[in-house]
Amino acid sequence: MKISLGSDHAGFELKEAIKKHLAEKGHEVLDEGTYSADSVDYPIFAEKAAKDVISGKAEYGILCCGSAEGICIAANKVKGIRCGIGYNDEVTGLLRMHNNANMVAFAGRFMETEDVLKRVDIFLSTDFMGDKHLRRVNEISDIEKRDN
Repeated sequence: MKISLGSDHAGFELKEAIKKHLAEKGHEVLDEGTYSADSVDYPIFAEKAAKDVISGKAEYGILCCGSAEGICIAANKVKGIRCGIGYNDEVTGLLRMHNNANMVAFAGRFMETEDVLKRVDIFLSTDFMGDKHLRRVNEISDIEKRDN
């Protein structure tokens, strides 16, 4: 599986841990930066990773910043992206199961690395349920069509 990663400086260390974890699991990683803990602006890296997902260059995207909020908001500005914050195991699974999320965001300052790596695996191994959830995901896409 190809996974695109993006982070700002506050999520850099967490991104690096995720990158190593994914490589150990045999996934191909597209690291869209940042590449150090020097201060940068998260929207740049959210957009790069999101565009990898939308273009088909990557199947999923994983983002990290200090709180996960800003980078998640930025990614969701890219048409077709459905990104949520994986703030616990159950919600991380539901992002895929109910929302067919194609990206997930994690908080470098508020989440433990061990918990995040578990959630990465949950996100990547959970299937979309479809059924009534497909209708809702399609309604989200309809909003994008009307407002863009």
